[in-house]
Amino acid sequence: MDYDSVADQLYALRPEEFTAARASAMASARGAGDRELAERIRALRKPSLAAWVSNLLVRSSPGEVEPLLRLGEGLRRAHQDLDGAQLRELSRRQHALIRALSMQARQLAKEAGHPIGESVQREVENTLHAVLADPEAAQAWAGGRLAKPLSAAVGFPAVAEGAQPEGPSPAPAPSRPGKQAGTQQRRRLARAREDAEAAERELGRLRDEAAAVGQEAAKAHQRTEDLQRRVEELTGELERARNEHQQARFAERTARERARTADRRVREAGRNAATAAARLERLTSSDA
Repeated sequence: MDYDSVADQLYALRPEEFTAARASAMASARGAGDRELAERIRALRKPSLAAWVSNLLVRSSPGEVEPLLRLGEGLRRAHQDLDGAQLRELSRRQHALIRALSMQARQLAKEAGHPIGESVQREVENTLHAVLADPEAAQAWAGGRLAKPLSAAVGFPAVAEGAQPEGPSPAPAPSRPGKQAGTQQRRRLARAREDAEAAERELGRLRDEAAAVGQEAAKAHQRTEDLQRRVEELTGELERARNEHQQARFAERTARERARTADRRVREAGRNAATAAARLERLTSSDA
């Protein structure tokens, strides 16, 4: 038993299972004589519903972690130098990606038996915004052990729709340095766009895979229900057949008993007939 494996196991559980499992892990650590590990396990906090959903997204869709992290890196690079119009273009991509991921997280939560409302979904979206804006938040989210949703307080001010660059317009720069700066900006923008497009392509691919898997799961669920109904039908038929078999056996025993009784009566009647015939013969002989 080690801390990382225990933490991963605990944060992979449903929220209502966390506390009991943590207590069991603490008891196991104490039983093994590792009181330090037991105290570290005790310090693990039960995740809120929004944090659990965010962890679920990481654990259920690991292929979507890296594209989002790459997009965050590209946005943070681009934010240093790009103008408002260029940042707003990236912002639209960012919001579309976050909305798609939050909807996917909501579906995963529903499939896991914990449907969430709009408020929790907004907390998940805030967490994803924080992941894009803050590398430390990105690292925490990617670990899949959040105990509470992340705050999007750190963000991209110039990214907001309608935002304008702060301060007075810059004075024209000498031609050569300006060209060099423009070239650097275009390169950064190109890298950021490539990161965003790659993240969107990856998201689209994974969403298609998730949809295909979801359809397979739905078909499997329907097949399971059909088979369950068939099992119930066959169980009912089996019960009826058993009842009919018991009734048939009872009727068979009754018929056999009646046959034995009839056979005894036939034998008695045969003996009585033989006795009567013998008596008649003796009387007839005497009269002669």
